Amino acid sequence: MSVRIIVLLLVMMSYGAWAQGFAGLGTDAEGFSVPEPGQELVFPDDHGPHPDFRIEWWYLTANLKDGKGADFGLQWTLFRSALRPMADTGWTAPQSWMGHAAVTTKDRHFSTERFARGGIGQAGVDTAPFSAWIDDWQMKSQAAPDEDPLASLRVFARGQDFSYKLALDASGPLVLHGDNGLSVKSASGQASYYYSQPFYQVTGTIVLPSGRFEVSGEAWLDREWSSQPLDPDQTGWDWLSLHFDDGAKLMGFRLRSRSADAYTSATWIDPDGRATAYGDGALKMTPGGTQKVAGRDVPVEWRLQLAERDLDVTVEAVNPQSWMETLVAYWEGPVRAGGSHSGRGYLEMTGYE
Repeated sequence: MSVRIIVLLLVMMSYGAWAQGFAGLGTDAEGFSVPEPGQELVFPDDHGPHPDFRIEWWYLTANLKDGKGADFGLQWTLFRSALRPMADTGWTAPQSWMGHAAVTTKDRHFSTERFARGGIGQAGVDTAPFSAWIDDWQMKSQAAPDEDPLASLRVFARGQDFSYKLALDASGPLVLHGDNGLSVKSASGQASYYYSQPFYQVTGTIVLPSGRFEVSGEAWLDREWSSQPLDPDQTGWDWLSLHFDDGAKLMGFRLRSRSADAYTSATWIDPDGRATAYGDGALKMTPGGTQKVAGRDVPVEWRLQLAERDLDVTVEAVNPQSWMETLVAYWEGPVRAGGSHSGRGYLEMTGYE
């Protein structure tokens, strides 16, 4: 049996039964730590891995343009999942790792994934100095000793038909979602620890079959970890991050359920970094037009309403065919927003069959 097949099995086993929430993320957390109210996040320690939790990720998205004004979207994600809540070294390590990378243009969507075992140096995350990697993909801190390690990053990834190399520098603070970093995901109380660095300014290079492109723009890094982030009845999510032209930002998600109304949550971020959390029901996310994507009907247009911020915008995909053909397939790509506020951002949708 090949190492790749072994890793695939480990990832699938660590997610548990696939029917329990999307991709098994509603599986019982027995044996693992669970997020608790009142737990203060500590930096830079929490930039690193949490092996006593079942699942976590380092998730970067970027909205970029080249010198001619063409739009590009970019993703870099490292996932850690665990069979047992410990961080053994060597081949006995119960941690498995998965990387996703993608580049999206208005006409093409390029994506790839990688798998690795923990404990043997093929993938991992170091806290000081901060570095996340899988094979030769890297997210590495360039911050000064007195700065937060995520304040300045260099990011690289490549697939069969694309590569990119980026420099990211943050112009604002880290943002905690939910209740001081505790992000509730359901009426029954499932939750994760969740924070972001949404203030990156980006420069870099993307290489595609059509050429080499010098790009610049904005990026958003999400950090999240849990052991049972979904209710077993929840079937997937619709998640957005938006950079508005006036400097404000919005994170919002809708978690769909088989037998109950969707559960929503949002964070409004002022240009100076002040964050306001909104609980279930405050953000209205209404799917609009759909397109056939990978044989599925997928909503690639959304109406977002947040009354307390006089927000009423329509969000549309830059490329509706932004399907990630990965172990757990999903839709993800750059979007444009217009209406009461204008801007750009990223949309991720999971659980569409």
